[in-house]
Amino acid sequence: MLALSTAGESHGQAVLALLSGLPAGVPLDAAFVARELWRRQQGYGRGGRMKLERDTPEFLAGVRNGCTIGSPVAIQVANRDWENWKQTLAVESPAGDAARPVASPRPGHADLAGALKYNFPEARYVLERASPRETTARVAAGAMAKLLLRQLGIEVLSHVTAVGAASLPPGAEVTRDRLRALAAREQVLLHCLDAEAEAAMKAEVDHALRTGDTAGGVFEVRAYGLPPGLGTCANWDERLDGRLAQALMSIPAVKAVEIGDGVTVAAAPGSAAQDPIGYDREQSRFTRSGNHAGGLEGGMTNGEELVLRGYLKPISTLRRPLASVAFATREPVQAAYERSDVCVVPAAAVVAEAMVAFVLAQAALEKFGGDSVLELLRNYNQYGEQVRAY
Repeated sequence: MLALSTAGESHGQAVLALLSGLPAGVPLDAAFVARELWRRQQGYGRGGRMKLERDTPEFLAGVRNGCTIGSPVAIQVANRDWENWKQTLAVESPAGDAARPVASPRPGHADLAGALKYNFPEARYVLERASPRETTARVAAGAMAKLLLRQLGIEVLSHVTAVGAASLPPGAEVTRDRLRALAAREQVLLHCLDAEAEAAMKAEVDHALRTGDTAGGVFEVRAYGLPPGLGTCANWDERLDGRLAQALMSIPAVKAVEIGDGVTVAAAPGSAAQDPIGYDREQSRFTRSGNHAGGLEGGMTNGEELVLRGYLKPISTLRRPLASVAFATREPVQAAYERSDVCVVPAAAVVAEAMVAFVLAQAALEKFGGDSVLELLRNYNQYGEQVRAY
């Protein structure tokens, strides 16, 4: 069973990922993992923290001589900002005068709910763990999941379809090659396929920046090369659509998830919402005339392209703070302010790729098993022969 745990605070020594269940023999591409971390840091509207950090993966366990060895993989990404927080977040001694309390909860954040839950007098510790900085560890682990999926010919890619009121035009061409080229860019603006739409998105971020506000948006994740039959219809909590939706909803600020054309087909007649089935005799495979289902039917992949969207609210830390209440006095105040971003939609898309890759890798290992990549590939190829001979 592939499992992921993360640890670390936003301004602590490091964030860590512990990934157990990877088979032995997955080739390590450390440069690829580092680039995935770099991609997460990019995008117009990111704050000063990303200029400070240089997210570099350090493999502490589970990878030796260039391959996974079947034991848990431990990855550490150091926080350079720790130098400025050593006394505030000291491990063995009280912070004293170096304390930096979050004295008033920020609307939209975990501050108030977390302080009540853990009985903290203020929200510093809640902020430290609820921070999106934690997703650094997820991206590192997701990169390892991508390296596993690469062995099966499966690829996960993304792009941004909207920022604020600006969006990709309807009917824009979205292909595997175009998404690959987008992921390979050395300069990332808003991770959009269309230059004109991206310029309009930039204007949305500029407006938010001028007004002390923030901007949300929509990202889309696509997965290519998936066989039919990952996931199951047997039990509600094992359905792959539910697991993928949960993975995307776990990303900070994501408030809604769409699979395929789920939102628009809700208003369509059933005859227009389904994907008629055909058969390609040359390729010995079933085909669809469309992909309203987004590659998932009955909780399982159906062999078509996987299409998922995440809807990201504007992040909650505002330079022009909203009304709040002081923890100590319960008197009305302005919400606390922490150094923050204006727009994180491109970064969220990279995190979403990581989460989708992890869930797909998990489902592939459940379906095909294998303690080594060789065994996994043997089982995968035999299943492919079975499907083609059906």
